Amino acid sequence: MTTLRGGLKTALLAAAVGLLASSMAALPALAQSVLRVRPFGDLKTIDPMVTSDYMVRNHAYMVYDTLFAQDEHGAIKPQMVDRFTTSADGLTWTFVLRDGLKFHDGAAVTSADVVASLKRWGERDGLGQQLLAHTASLTATDPKTITLVLKDRWGLVLDALGKPSSMLPVIMPERLAQTPSNQPITDPTGSGPFMMVRAEWSPGAKIVYIRAPTYVPRAEPPSGLAGAKRANVDRVEWLVIPDAQTALNALQAGEIDIFEEMPPDMLSLVKNNPRIAVARLSALQGVMRFNQLQPPFNNPKLRQAILRLVDQEQTLRAYVDDKSLYTNCPSFYMCDSPYFTNAGWRGPDVAAARQMVRDSGYDGTKIVVLDATETALSPATQVVAQAMREIGLNVDYQAMDWGTLSSRRTSKNPVGQGGWSVFMSGPASPDMAEPVGHLALRSNCDAAWFGWPCDEAIEKLRAAFTMVPDLEGRRAIARQIQERALETVPYVPVGQFWLVRAHQASLTGLIAAGLPVYWNVGKPR
Repeated sequence: MTTLRGGLKTALLAAAVGLLASSMAALPALAQSVLRVRPFGDLKTIDPMVTSDYMVRNHAYMVYDTLFAQDEHGAIKPQMVDRFTTSADGLTWTFVLRDGLKFHDGAAVTSADVVASLKRWGERDGLGQQLLAHTASLTATDPKTITLVLKDRWGLVLDALGKPSSMLPVIMPERLAQTPSNQPITDPTGSGPFMMVRAEWSPGAKIVYIRAPTYVPRAEPPSGLAGAKRANVDRVEWLVIPDAQTALNALQAGEIDIFEEMPPDMLSLVKNNPRIAVARLSALQGVMRFNQLQPPFNNPKLRQAILRLVDQEQTLRAYVDDKSLYTNCPSFYMCDSPYFTNAGWRGPDVAAARQMVRDSGYDGTKIVVLDATETALSPATQVVAQAMREIGLNVDYQAMDWGTLSSRRTSKNPVGQGGWSVFMSGPASPDMAEPVGHLALRSNCDAAWFGWPCDEAIEKLRAAFTMVPDLEGRRAIARQIQERALETVPYVPVGQFWLVRAHQASLTGLIAAGLPVYWNVGKPR
C-alpha cells in the first residue's frame, strides 16, 4: 500500500508540474521575460552521458545539477552536496545532500538517484571510469547520504565529481539512470534551474526551457559554475540559425539577445554599436581527429605525417587574424595548463610530411573529411583538407551541419558504408588540460572518444598519473604521455583559440563560466 501511495503521489506531482509547464509555455510572450539565444549548433539528443557533444553539455547545465561544481577560480565547491567528510586514510568519503533538492516531476532527489547516476556516468566518462576502477563500493547509506569507499587512495575524487565539461556527472532520477549507458534517455526530467519544454523541441529550429518551480538555489552568490543558479527569466529559447549573417542581423535588430560563437570577422560590424557587447569566452583546442578503426588512419605512420603537415599558424588564421584570439600551442595540453610541455614537438614541414606519406605505404585509399560548416573550425578543416591533397592524399571533403557531423562521427563503418576518416572539433580547456580527463588523449580503445585510439602504454601512464601525489611527479608523467602520443598520434592539435560571444548590452548577470550558461541572466522588461 505504501508503494502504491508513493507512486500515486509522484504521478500526481509530475502531472501538476507538467500542467504548470504547459501553462507557462502557453502564456503570451509579452507576459513573460524571454531570453532568445542563437547557440552554436543544434541539439540532437538530450543525454549528457552518452555523448561529449557540447550542445548536449550546454543542455545539461540548463536542466540538471551536479554534486560539485568549479568556481571562477577553478576551485571545486559543493553544489547539490551540503557537506562531506573524508576518513583519515583517504579511502572513505561521505556526502550528504542539501535540503530542498527536487526533480522537475516533484520527486525528492535521493542518494539512490545519485548512486545510479554516478554509476551510469562512470561507464562512459574518462575520469568516471578511473573513479569506478578505484572504487570498492558506492552506496546509498540513507535517503540523503552517499558513501564512497575506495580500494586505494586516489587523489582526484572531487576533480571527477566536479568536472566542468563533457561528460558531466549530472544527477538524474534513478529510473532514468538505470537506462543502459549506450542507450540515450529521452525523458528530460532533471533537478536544475530550468526545465525543458519537450513538446516545443523542434530539432533544427528551436529548443525551449522555462523556469523550474521546483528548484531551490544555493545561498552563495554565483561564481563560475558554482553557487546560486537563479533563473531570472521565465523562458529561454535556443533558436537554431545556421547562417552567421542572419544571426548577426537578428542580434542587431533586437530579435535575439545572445549570439554564441560569433565569427571574429564580424567584430568590426558591431564594435561601434553601443547596444551590442562582446566578450571573449574560454580557450579551446582545435582537434583533428582520426578514425583509427578504418584505413588509412589505422596506420600510425600516416597519422605522424599529418602531425608534421599541420601548420597551426596557417590553420588558425583561416579562422581569425586577431592575435588576441588565437595562439600556437605545440603540445597536447593547453598552453596555460600546469602540465603543458612541448617535449618532442617538431615544427611543420610539408616536404617531410610528403615523404612520410610515401614511407607509410599509403595506397590512395579515400579519406572522408567531415566539415561542420557553421562552426569555428570549418575554415581550418578546409585549409588542412587542401594541404592533404597537396601531399598526395585522396581527400573526399564533405560539408554538413554540426548536428549531422556529431551523429556521423559515431559510425565505425568503412567510409563506403557511411563512415568517416577525419573531423575537427574544439574541446574546451577543462577537457584538454590534464591527462586523466583529457578528452582526446584517452586511448582506451572502444571506450575512448570518437576515433577510438587504442594504446596500452598511454593508458598505463594515465593510471599512474592519478596515484602520484606531487605536481612535479605528475608533470613528469604528463611529459611521458606527450612523448608517447607523438608516436601514436591519437589526434593532431591545430592550435588554441578563443570563441566570441556577442549580446545585447542591456542584459545583466552574464556569468564568466568559460562555457554558455543562462542562470543569473536578466533582461529589462
